Amino acid sequence: MAKIRKAVFPVAGLGTRFLPATKASPKEMLPIVDKPLIQYAAEEAEAGGAHQLVFITGRSKRSIEDHFDKAYELESELEQAGKHKLLDIVRGVMPSSASCIYVRQAVALGLGHAVLCAKPVIGDEPFVVLLADDLIRTSGKGVVEQMADVHARHGCSVLSVQEVPREETHKYGIVEVERGSDGVMRVISIVEKPAPADAPSNLAVVGRYLLTPRIFEKLEQTEKGSGGEIQLTDGISDLLKDEHVIAYPFEGKRYDCGSKLGYLEATVEYGLAHPELGERFSAYLRAFGAAGFGDFQS
Repeated sequence: MAKIRKAVFPVAGLGTRFLPATKASPKEMLPIVDKPLIQYAAEEAEAGGAHQLVFITGRSKRSIEDHFDKAYELESELEQAGKHKLLDIVRGVMPSSASCIYVRQAVALGLGHAVLCAKPVIGDEPFVVLLADDLIRTSGKGVVEQMADVHARHGCSVLSVQEVPREETHKYGIVEVERGSDGVMRVISIVEKPAPADAPSNLAVVGRYLLTPRIFEKLEQTEKGSGGEIQLTDGISDLLKDEHVIAYPFEGKRYDCGSKLGYLEATVEYGLAHPELGERFSAYLRAFGAAGFGDFQS
């Protein structure tokens, strides 16, 4: 069974929900405490065995490349100042075992098109796709590693899923599944952003896809769908005609950092768990709550 060696990060989106913060900087570079979202995703992929990181980029995304590049001047200054702890942090942004490849998506034609842009780099092997604004915190294995384990047992594509309120099905790709005697949920159908009344279930695909290379053939044949874009959901729907696809309810907590509320929730909870700041931040929040919120509401 082929191991998962490559991860694709579609980062060409405009991030309009966070304007003006994302006017000149990618939403993937928004920090959660002291690390940008894209670094959390890259670390998850790397921990799951994907050491080749493929970024599908667009205009104004140069800061992502700079973030994962070597910063000679900064490292030199930190070393001369004796700030070795900070130097280790900077050097640890990109592990020596990982390599970065950048592919330009000249025209933003949707997630399916972004994944298709990675075909020349991925070749004929399974790979993972991570959406950085879906931040998932786990107490053990990361989601990519969890999905890789499922793929190793079954040899097919795997979609990370979670239950969402039925009134929110219009925000997600929704799957219909059947549970086999082995307890595995196999996908019967998948539909992009259905209205609650039309949704086959409330199981939503969220931010992590492990796909076999057959998906590229399907995406090449996929016509523009919802929003005039090439939808990854449509490609997966076509893939179901030829291969099994498993829906995997991952272990972990997801933060929708593509929304302002989800981003704030992640900031607070990661702040509380931070080894240097957590205790003081917790004390601040308790004092803030005790003092009341009235003066800060508008």
